Amino acid sequence: MAKLKLDLHPIFNRGGSIDAELHRVLDEAEEKRIKLVEVIPGKGSGQLKKRVLRFLDRPDIKQRYHRIEKDSKNFGRVFIHFRH
Repeated sequence: MAKLKLDLHPIFNRGGSIDAELHRVLDEAEEKRIKLVEVIPGKGSGQLKKRVLRFLDRPDIKQRYHRIEKDSKNFGRVFIHFRH
């Protein structure tokens, strides 16, 4: 199964870039009909992961994907599942 991967480590300190990258990866997943996106906010303090989850919880974003899954084995990873 094809999946996309977005590692936020390189851009974590640039606020606007995070939202832009999340939008970009969602657009790409929809365009290419990819069913799984792996977002890596990293472990750290958990603030970046909270920010990603808040972004994904926005009503305009929530309608774009099927469900999210927090990796139980790796705190620093979130999966976004699509139903294409």
